Amino acid sequence: MTIQLIIEFVFVLGALIFVHEFGHLIACKLLGIEVEEFGFGYPPRALKLFELGGTKFTLNWIPFGGFVRPKGQDDPSISGGLAAASPWKRIAVLMAGPIMNLLTALVLFFTIYSVIGYLPVRNRVELVQIVPNSPAAQADLQVGDVLVSVGGVNIRSLDTVRNEIYANLGKPLDFVYERHGSTQTVTITPLSNPGSSGAVGIGMSYPMKPYTVLGAIPESAQSLYDYVKELFSLLGRIIRGQSTASEGRLMGIKGMFDLYASVRESAGTPGVPVAVNVMVFIASISISLGVMNLLPIPALDGGRIAFALPEIVIHRRIPPKYEVWVNFISFALLILLMIFINLQDFIHPITTPVP
Repeated sequence: MTIQLIIEFVFVLGALIFVHEFGHLIACKLLGIEVEEFGFGYPPRALKLFELGGTKFTLNWIPFGGFVRPKGQDDPSISGGLAAASPWKRIAVLMAGPIMNLLTALVLFFTIYSVIGYLPVRNRVELVQIVPNSPAAQADLQVGDVLVSVGGVNIRSLDTVRNEIYANLGKPLDFVYERHGSTQTVTITPLSNPGSSGAVGIGMSYPMKPYTVLGAIPESAQSLYDYVKELFSLLGRIIRGQSTASEGRLMGIKGMFDLYASVRESAGTPGVPVAVNVMVFIASISISLGVMNLLPIPALDGGRIAFALPEIVIHRRIPPKYEVWVNFISFALLILLMIFINLQDFIHPITTPVP
């Protein structure tokens, strides 16, 4: 089973990278930027499949992801190439990869709602898990309870619950909830030092309503927005030093595989196919790949965009030789960081906390 899971995981991650590179290819073609090669997998090249529009489509020996090689990628003296294009075109090409990852997540969310046949009711929060021996269990909260307010704050979203709990660690909070049509109140003190089971020990979700295609479209967009918002919120907490140890851990390939294996082998939610949980995992990784690549980090798409933006404002280009060196050094540092992160995945395996 482990070999099968490894093959599945490699295929999923490779597909997300391929979609990212395909986005760059589409943008180049639409904007008239010549592309020398689009590869399936990574070099060395196995064979040339065909040539279309001046672009060689190749099959490579390392069967993972893909790559796009625009003409004159770092040399503005080459006419018709990427570096010679206007800054607006270069930015559009660079953004196209991350955008394709976000669109992939959008399609996955739509598919998820189609499969389960329900849409979330986003103004109500339902408890779907109670961790044994946790503060929530000791207070007799039960699966199916609907939270009305926490600490006097009316509950209309999952974020509201999390924010109120983690803003009051070690302090008593009144939880008002509905159970079987009646409203009840209980006082719970979130743990001062939350472990992997969370500060209160609850799993939350939104109640569901019947599925409609017209309802699934905006709901999918809302799900995408929520994931992106939460990712930026997490980055903000990490920068401010307010994240927990598990939240602040960066995740490498092994960490992602461990999560994938956990999702694939878990029983999941009764009545919900395991495939749904797998699609949620893939959507979250696709969003992370898209968002992280848009950050202004040299060597990533966002870093290259940062080099193009001044040209729009001051109408002067940062000398390409400086950009090449900065990206080269940053890429080397990123490789070292990835090695460190992946080693941490082996030394300190990641666990997934709940609120």
